[in-house]
Amino acid sequence: MAFHLRPDAPELPDFSMLKRLARDQLIYLLEQLPGKKDLFIEADLMSPLDRIASVSILKQHEVDKLYKVEINKPVLSSSEQLCFLVRPRIKNMRYIAHLVNTDKLAGRTRKYKVIFSPQKFYACEMVLEEEGIYGDVSCDEWAFSLLPLDVDLLSMELPEFFRDYFLEGDQRWINTVAQALHLLSTLYGSFPNCYGIGRCAKMSYELWRTLEEEEEGETKSRRPEIGHIFFLDRDMDFVTALCSQVVYEGLVDDTFRIKCGSVDFGPEVTSSDKSLKVLLNAEDKVFSEIRNEHFSNVFGFLSQKARNLQAQYDRRRGMDIKQMKNFVSQELKGLKQEHRLLSLHIGACESIMKKKTKQDFQELIKTEHGLLEGFSLRESTSYIEEHIDRQVSPIESLRLMCLLSITENGLIPKDYRSLKTQYLQSYGPEHLLTFSNLRRAGLLTEQAPGDTLTAMESKVSKLVTDKAAGKITDAFSSLAKRSNFRAISKKLNLIPRVDGEYDLKVPRDMAYVFSGAYVPLSCRIIEQVLERRSWQGLDEVVRLLNCTEFAFTDVTKEDKASSESLRLILVVFLGGCTFSELSALRFLGREKGYRFIFLTTAVTNSARLMEAMSELKA
Repeated sequence: MAFHLRPDAPELPDFSMLKRLARDQLIYLLEQLPGKKDLFIEADLMSPLDRIASVSILKQHEVDKLYKVEINKPVLSSSEQLCFLVRPRIKNMRYIAHLVNTDKLAGRTRKYKVIFSPQKFYACEMVLEEEGIYGDVSCDEWAFSLLPLDVDLLSMELPEFFRDYFLEGDQRWINTVAQALHLLSTLYGSFPNCYGIGRCAKMSYELWRTLEEEEEGETKSRRPEIGHIFFLDRDMDFVTALCSQVVYEGLVDDTFRIKCGSVDFGPEVTSSDKSLKVLLNAEDKVFSEIRNEHFSNVFGFLSQKARNLQAQYDRRRGMDIKQMKNFVSQELKGLKQEHRLLSLHIGACESIMKKKTKQDFQELIKTEHGLLEGFSLRESTSYIEEHIDRQVSPIESLRLMCLLSITENGLIPKDYRSLKTQYLQSYGPEHLLTFSNLRRAGLLTEQAPGDTLTAMESKVSKLVTDKAAGKITDAFSSLAKRSNFRAISKKLNLIPRVDGEYDLKVPRDMAYVFSGAYVPLSCRIIEQVLERRSWQGLDEVVRLLNCTEFAFTDVTKEDKASSESLRLILVVFLGGCTFSELSALRFLGREKGYRFIFLTTAVTNSARLMEAMSELKA
């Protein structure tokens, strides 16, 4: 039942090299400011920095005190040298400028160094110049854009990428993506087969190829370790990101928020009065066996594991002194560690169960499945209205409205106005700008009056008066419209037909990550393209995704690539990916003999997606 790799699964490249490179570069930058210094770190960079360099490493390189960058708080540092590790944001530049100018007014002279991560932008330097401090600070770049969160997961830890690109149309991070890919191909060889879909995917790919051509010699000589690379824009598949997750890792993320590969379990999980920060990756032997499992299987697995553990403890009863000594020195430590992890994951499961029972999770899932399948739309709309009226959660209500809109290719004007009015009355008019953002991003839209006219309606309208024709059009409008999602779903068979109950214990396809109701569209696209080794035969799907100009393939005859490397596939998610998608692709890899590696701008879920679109600052 638990996920195990195939015996013939290809070996993954060793990504720990990326951590060492990032650490060495940071140390080099810190040493350029010799002597004792205080380091100011932006909140966003604290968790990634923690995974790269511990406090003791920073102390070894003469970092005296660490401070968090807090925009509206006075700086208490008495050091003569200040170093700022920040994201390239205008507000950070204003903060540094205010600090330097305050020192100038007080007649104090200090050395200032700004380290931008992952890159510095011209706009930031312009602000420093405007504020009159460009000559007082030295600027550097810490090109840290790839953090290995797990053996098969690399994150750029850029959650703002989604809003910046898909809402604001800001393309500044595309260069960061191209540079990250260039670093990967320099270390692990070029990628012989490239596929992708989406405007951002195409731009990232083209810029990366330009970088490769400029430094052709470096990557040409290396034997490729990864045979395929697949670029995918988040807006190709909003539906998967908006669905409630039901695999264990996804549920932990939805419930406790996994941040930078670790999670804070509160007292309700740890059964003590303290919270505990736990790293969730393949090194956690209990977690690695249940992370991709459907939640309904997890309790059974954990209780079996607990019984096995108890049996191992009980072995010591009949031991003589020599055996006992071996047991204590070799096995006891491992058993205790496993016991600790087991009790944590059991506590997490109980906590999830309590929260989900309270929220009536089953009813929510049933509504989502209805929306995905296009059945019982009236009941689903009523459920969403009730959700809004009971003020369950502003983010959850928005998510359900977006899911309804995308699966129906926009809401009919009457429903759109009604839901929007109810939402604003229930949660407050300050959400008005959020609706504008969702509309611009294509997440919550209204059908244009012409969208719903069919050939049948136009024939009917010729036979009746204008007034009656209007009524007939309204009647047609109220019927569920044939949306692109519906057509894509049919074309790619995203809703599996199952006789009887779907067996979640022995899943037969990727739909298990949504209880057998839906195969993630992003994962199905990847599966189909890899099968064909091109977009051939998928023209209609590409057209329905409005990506005729943005689907690309670049397959080279690669003599150097080993058969092992050709079974390794790097999937680049631009705009974030969910843990459900990772689980689905790991399942696909196991079935087909591939091994997937994931590179994402950030790990996301439905709540993070909605928060990125919200104009209310938390």
